[in-house]
Amino acid sequence: MKKKAKPAIAAPRLHRYLIVIAGAIVAIWFCGLLLFVLTIEGLEEPQVSGDLQSTDAIVVLTGGSERVMTGLELLNSRKGKKLFISGVHQGLTLDHLLGSQPVSKELRDCCIILGYAAESTLGNADETETWMTLEDYHSLRLVTANYHMPRSLLIFHSAMPDMLIIPHPISPDSVKLQQWWRRPGTASLLVTEYNKYLLASLRLHLAAR
Repeated sequence: MKKKAKPAIAAPRLHRYLIVIAGAIVAIWFCGLLLFVLTIEGLEEPQVSGDLQSTDAIVVLTGGSERVMTGLELLNSRKGKKLFISGVHQGLTLDHLLGSQPVSKELRDCCIILGYAAESTLGNADETETWMTLEDYHSLRLVTANYHMPRSLLIFHSAMPDMLIIPHPISPDSVKLQQWWRRPGTASLLVTEYNKYLLASLRLHLAAR
């Protein structure tokens, strides 16, 4: 005796299920975005003149003049032995990066290194890990924009799990977090960075399996 086939779910019912599932995914994504922004808002820029812990290296990820200036201030304040600037575009020299910032020749020659290999945050981490190994360094202060810090820390910790990494977030003047949803430029930047953070998390999770 043949078993009766189960009736297929009616198309309208299936459609409702899909809408509910899609709505749940969007709601979870949006809640995650809000949490991501709250995390960034909680990242206060440390005062270079304050009582900061010294590290073997100061690592700056390119992407804004404020980052390089902060890295130089940290180096001048002896918060690190050397300054490594990762992700420098080919053809750019230290003079291009420094602009009018006065830096002694002695400091230039001994303690500022440019990395030209990285083209992404993952590349920054790989490039930094290689340099840190060559220098036999075991701690670094990571300088990048506040919105970029969560993803940078995620990737850097994955590349260098035994390294002491101290975040030093920079608050760019161009990124206004107050009522960010009313600012199209800032909102677009935060959404893009949040999506990149999710993709980086997924990639690292799959790689670890």
